[in-house]
Amino acid sequence: MTRQDKIVKTSIIGIVVNLILVAFKAVVGIVTNSIAITLDAVNNLTDALSSIITIIGAKLAGRAPDKDHPYGYGRIEYFSSVIIAAIVLWAGITALMESWPKIFHPDVTNYTTVSLVIIAVAVVVKILLGQYVKRTGESINSQALVASGSDALFDAILSLSTLVAAIISIFFHISLEGILGVIISIVIIKASIDMLRETLDSMIGARVDSELSRKIKDSILEVPGVYGAYDLTLHNYGPEDMQGSVHVEIDDNLTAVDIHKLTREIALKIYKEFSIILTIGIYAHHDSHKEIRNDLYEIASKYEEVLEIHAFMVYEAEKLITFDIIVDFDADREAVKEKILSEIKKKHPEFNYVMIDDYDVSD
Repeated sequence: MTRQDKIVKTSIIGIVVNLILVAFKAVVGIVTNSIAITLDAVNNLTDALSSIITIIGAKLAGRAPDKDHPYGYGRIEYFSSVIIAAIVLWAGITALMESWPKIFHPDVTNYTTVSLVIIAVAVVVKILLGQYVKRTGESINSQALVASGSDALFDAILSLSTLVAAIISIFFHISLEGILGVIISIVIIKASIDMLRETLDSMIGARVDSELSRKIKDSILEVPGVYGAYDLTLHNYGPEDMQGSVHVEIDDNLTAVDIHKLTREIALKIYKEFSIILTIGIYAHHDSHKEIRNDLYEIASKYEEVLEIHAFMVYEAEKLITFDIIVDFDADREAVKEKILSEIKKKHPEFNYVMIDDYDVSD
């Protein structure tokens, strides 16, 4: 079964289950005059609608690349996630507007044993559904499914709180419907904002996941002849389509044929292991002027803001030394770089220095 087929299958199961829950909860909410249960039914309806949008998004995102969109349509999945977040946000705001007055003017509720049993069953069903959808989403890297699964698990907790409020109402004759409705509304609004923030981060371009970055670099360093892997950048063209670039440090005496073979080996290795297409850049590794390089590293080590120095290169004829430096975003970057440059110039004034500013885009 393809990734798209798994998304569609999981979403259809979610739609069917949620529509059944909508029917049962709506009946119970109307019969018992419970605003909390009625709002819970509305929330299940938005969950079903979200699953429909997930299916549409997956179908559109699965279209093959063409002349106008050579990188494919994978990012459409992110737009579907934004639409889902907007729907959930609208549902939360609507629920809040309906629940707030109930705090001051509560309705009389009439719970029956049957209604309580239905709510209890709904809690169990939502837990099972949430776990299934979330696990499937994580296994195929689908933000929309993971969000839907997490939302379903949270719905189970909210339904459980409704059940508790019903029991309190029966035994203590205290109405918590309005308060509970407001709490549910706030939770729904927060969940939608979190979902929207996560999706927008993916669309804008968040930093490379540190664990993924570390795994890719470790994999590259397994290739014989590679001394270091730097400047890893990844561009997301959809949950299943990632491309990027990396610089590798290799011996400066390799021929063009040697470099061609080595970079091809690295690119194929990373694609097989991570399904990521990498463009490989080269830094030359040489053992001349070790004392200057060691002095530079020693100077940089005094500043905890400096995350890395690499690509050290000496051009003897031009009396020029170049190197890349990565300084933490939160530091006074320019001040730190000026101090390091000043110190290395004092130790080795016979050279000019070019410091190339790199950004901390991965760990």
